[in-house]
Amino acid sequence: MDNPDDHAHWLRLVLTEGVGPQTARELLARFGLPGKILDAGFPALQKCVPEKIAYALSGGTDPAMQAQIDTTLAWAAQAGNHLLTLADDAYPQALLTIPDPPALLYAKGRLELLTRPALAIVGSRNATAQGMQNAEHFARTLSHSGMAVVSGLALGIDAAAHLGACSAEPGCGSTIAVTGTGLDLVYPAKHRALAHRIAEHGCLLSEYPLGTPAIASNFPRRNRLISGLSLGVLVVEGALQSGSLITARSALEQSREVFAIPGSIHSPLAKGCHRLIREGAKLVESAQDILEELRWPQLPPVTAQTPTPCESTELAGSDPATARLLMATGHDPASVDQLAERSGLAVAEVQAALLALEMEGRIERLPDGRYQKYTH
Repeated sequence: MDNPDDHAHWLRLVLTEGVGPQTARELLARFGLPGKILDAGFPALQKCVPEKIAYALSGGTDPAMQAQIDTTLAWAAQAGNHLLTLADDAYPQALLTIPDPPALLYAKGRLELLTRPALAIVGSRNATAQGMQNAEHFARTLSHSGMAVVSGLALGIDAAAHLGACSAEPGCGSTIAVTGTGLDLVYPAKHRALAHRIAEHGCLLSEYPLGTPAIASNFPRRNRLISGLSLGVLVVEGALQSGSLITARSALEQSREVFAIPGSIHSPLAKGCHRLIREGAKLVESAQDILEELRWPQLPPVTAQTPTPCESTELAGSDPATARLLMATGHDPASVDQLAERSGLAVAEVQAALLALEMEGRIERLPDGRYQKYTH
């Protein structure tokens, strides 16, 4: 739909206070396209919506709304920017199967990705280095297989998933970022460069009008679009109260698959994944597990990357105390005192060795001060 007048009618409908996805669909079903809704008149509208909404739709456009409409139409006229309505062929078909698809979407980037089979990858904003690496690797492999990777542009796992998908070989899958703000804003601000990269190589998507700031209540709501666009949702790391569990619940309500990566029984960021697995989510240890579950055509494996120095089997300098501490460190988190007891080293020696190992990328310090081995 390229007619600015048609887009103006759609914008007038969705920008009217009180008109959410459900009300918009009911009005569209009753009257037809937005132009006919706006021409229906107050008596007819009052029969299916509250009086306040009927007045707003049947009256003239106030200056503030008209300014918003004009700004949005100017934005949509720029290269790479799009307005997608329920009447558009380019509207993501996957979203038409969820209970409350938005009447209008704002998109920036490659629209063809919205028709590509996709897998959502979500998880903690305060992710561990291991969780970030897992998300990036899973995303790269899934993207290499031809899938689009969907996430929410948040800190932590989301960012790693987007980066992994973007780093796949050219011509393979890419990434879709569903935001909780207007597309003229980037949240968090530190992801501005990432958002620009996604706009160029992937697609940014939002149901929120331009200028919508980062309001807390918007993010749980946008999660239904992350799962709705996807064949399934992979939760990499998540605490019991994590927003990623909201996305997983949305996926179940939308009859999508739910996958979860298990972790240490001592890690708070594994507890959400473990709960999902107990409730029926599929435990996965590799992207291949997901591809097999979805019966996705198998492609040649991703070309192995050149190992980094921290992946070497030799310890730099072969320091005996450092090697001894590494042998005493497992994948479960441990405190400095526990590591001293296991290794037989003095606390000062343990702290010095931990610093060396952390700098080499072999040990990860967790937010609670404990340490665990970093698996590559």
